[in-house]
Amino acid sequence: MEMNTRIQVEHPVTEEVINFDLIKEQIKIAAGEPISGKNYFPSMHAIECRINAEDPHNDFRPNPGKITTLHTPGGHGVRIDSHIYDGYTITPYYDSLIAKIITVAQTRHEAIATMERALSEYVIEGVKSTIPFHLALMKDKNFRDGNFNTSFLQTFKF
Repeated sequence: MEMNTRIQVEHPVTEEVINFDLIKEQIKIAAGEPISGKNYFPSMHAIECRINAEDPHNDFRPNPGKITTLHTPGGHGVRIDSHIYDGYTITPYYDSLIAKIITVAQTRHEAIATMERALSEYVIEGVKSTIPFHLALMKDKNFRDGNFNTSFLQTFKF
């Protein structure tokens, strides 16, 4: 068994499917306040795409540089966790993660459709990003139908 005492990078998916703010609870714990301590059960479907400053057409090599144009998607069921802004410079010295886009909906198919829309509206210019890769994945019939396993990406073409 592994015990991991930190918040995982994928925590927004958990937050969205149970409608509960894990970071707020973590801050309460650090402040010595009691937490709710109740059980939570998933009631929604969520998908997270990690947007990295990487070139998916070139072996996902890091692509540092200056963001010259940025337009983030929004709307019902779309959450963006990011630190970037128009004019932000991505250095080669740190992790290439620049945003997480999370969509939530009543069904998996609706969450995928929302993600596809959000990715198609997401504009990051000046650096290459993993947006085209994720968009192709959302459009893939096998992915949409749930016909995949841990080796799926070895044969996935986009």
